[in-house]
Amino acid sequence: MDQSKSGAAVGSRFFAVKTTGGQEKTVANYAYNTLIRRPKPIYSILVLEGVRGYVLFEAPNAQVVIETVTGFKHVRSTVQGMMLFSDIERFLVSKPTISELNVNDIVEIVAGPFKGMKARIDRLEVSRGEATIVLLDAPYQLPVTVDANYLKLLKKTERGE
Repeated sequence: MDQSKSGAAVGSRFFAVKTTGGQEKTVANYAYNTLIRRPKPIYSILVLEGVRGYVLFEAPNAQVVIETVTGFKHVRSTVQGMMLFSDIERFLVSKPTISELNVNDIVEIVAGPFKGMKARIDRLEVSRGEATIVLLDAPYQLPVTVDANYLKLLKKTERGE
């Protein structure tokens, strides 16, 4: 099959199977073992960390997926319709936190000694993955340099501010 720019095979479709909560990996392993015994055209089985209660299958049609998982106790149902690669792409490709940040954005510190405090970004060092921030909760302006992964964006500011 041809590969598109997104990396998914052209003609492939993604189908969701609803599972018992917390049993996604069990269902994926069962489907994999079933496919070893009785091969079917299923190209991939995805258990996404951010999607609880569902296992995604890349296959040419829903019938192949249904035949593979039918009869397993942790499978609740199959979701009608198919998903596009663009629907699941955000779960597969992670963007670095620093790419979402700009100078003057308001952030919350989620790790380290200043955890829970709010701050304003004063300067970004993209190459080092660091941000110099000014703590808003402190009685005086205190610039601190922290790892950008320790920051959670609270409020975007306009470039002109």
